[in-house]
Amino acid sequence: MRGLVYVYLLTYLGAALSLFCPLIGLFIYIHYAILKPESLWYWSVGARGPGRYSFIVGVGMLVGWGIRGLGDWRLGRSTIVVAMLLAFVTWVAVGYFFAQEPILVRNFVVSLLKIVLPFLVGITLMEKKEHVRWLAWVIVITQGYLALDFNRSYYQGVNRIVLEAYGGFDNNCIAAAMVVGSLLAFFLGLAETRWSLKVIAFAASALMVHTIMFSFSRGGILGLIAGGIAAFILIPKSFKTTAISILAVILALRLAGPEVRQRFMTTFVDPEQRDRSARSRVEQWGACLRSIRENPFLGVGANHWPLRSQQMGLPRMHAHSLWLETAAEMGVPGLLLLSGFYGLTIYRLRKLVKECHNLDLWSQYMARGVIASLVGFAVAVSFISVVWLEIPYYTVLLGAALLRVHTEEWEHRFEPNTINIPEHMTKYASL
Repeated sequence: MRGLVYVYLLTYLGAALSLFCPLIGLFIYIHYAILKPESLWYWSVGARGPGRYSFIVGVGMLVGWGIRGLGDWRLGRSTIVVAMLLAFVTWVAVGYFFAQEPILVRNFVVSLLKIVLPFLVGITLMEKKEHVRWLAWVIVITQGYLALDFNRSYYQGVNRIVLEAYGGFDNNCIAAAMVVGSLLAFFLGLAETRWSLKVIAFAASALMVHTIMFSFSRGGILGLIAGGIAAFILIPKSFKTTAISILAVILALRLAGPEVRQRFMTTFVDPEQRDRSARSRVEQWGACLRSIRENPFLGVGANHWPLRSQQMGLPRMHAHSLWLETAAEMGVPGLLLLSGFYGLTIYRLRKLVKECHNLDLWSQYMARGVIASLVGFAVAVSFISVVWLEIPYYTVLLGAALLRVHTEEWEHRFEPNTINIPEHMTKYASL
C-alpha cells in the first residue's frame, strides 16, 4: 500500500510542479522508466492495471517545457550527439514507407519517442552542473533501489530476474541495465566528497554487481568485465583509487559464486558443447549477416526481425545482439547513427577530460563514469537484444549535459589561467 501512496503522490504532485519546473517532471519520468512501479509493487500499483503514471508526469513535463519556450537549443559540444539521435529517429521513420508491416515500424517510432522527447527536454533545460548532479543521483538511487529489491527477493528464495519478465525485460536486459548503473554508481562514489554519499553510491554499485551475478547473464558479465577494464584505465592512478579498484574487483569475484562462474565459462567451450541458448545466438547472428547483405541500406524495417527470423526458418525471436539486429532492421545507416550516438558521446567526453585542464573534479569523474558505463553497455548488448532499455539513453543524456555545461571551459582550454583582481585594487595594478 505504501508503494501505491508513493506513486500517487509523486505522480500528481510531480505533474503539477512540472508546469513550473519541467526538470522535476523529467527526473520523475526517468525514475519511473527505470523503476517500473507497476512491476515493482505488483500487488498494489500493478494490481490496478496500467495507471499511466509516466504519461501523466510526461504531459506535465512537456507542457512545462512548452511554457519555457522549449528550452535553450544552444547545445554547445553536445549538438552532434543530439543530432545523431534525431537522425536515427528520422531514419527509422523513413522505413515506415518501405516495411512489410508498417504498423510495426509505427509502434517502434512511438515507443522511441517516449525516450527521445524526455531526452530533448533534459538537454535543452540542464544548464548547470547541479542539474547534471541531480540526474546522476536519480539514475543511481533508482537503479540501486531496484537492485536492493532484487537482492531481497533472491535471499528469500525467489529470483525474480530469472523467473519472470520484470517490466517486460528478461534477465539479460536487466543485467545490461545493471552494468550501466553499477559503473555509474562507482564513479559517482569517487566523485562525491561527503562520506555519506560515497557509502550510498558504493553500496548501490555493489548491489547492482551482485544482481548481475545472479541474473546468470553471460552478456551481462562480459559487459561488466569490459566496463571494469575501461574504468581501471580511466581512473587517475593514486593509492586511494587503486585500492578502491582492487577492493571492487575482489568483491565482484566474491559475489560470483560457483554456479555463475560455471555458466560464464560455457561462453568459451567448443561449438559441439554449446547449450541451446548459445547455439541459438550463433544461428541468429548468421541470419542477421545474411539479411544485412540482402538489404544493406534500409534493412527489413524496425521491429521486424522476429518476423524476418521466422521467414528464414528460425524461431520467431530477437537476434541476441543489439548491433546486428539494428543493422538488419534499419540497414547499415541505422547502425552507424545509433552507434554514433553512443560513440561520439564517449569520444567527446574523453577529449573533455583529457584536454580541458580547468574541469572540476566531480565532472571529471562523472565523464569517466559515463564512458565506462557505455563501454560496458556496448559489450553487453553485443550478446543481448535490448529493445526498450531506457537507462543507456539517459546515461548518454548525463554525458551530453556534461558536454553542454562545460562548453565554455572547452572553448577556453588553451588559455592561460588568469588572476582576478578585485575592483577596488585595480588602481594599484597599474603602478
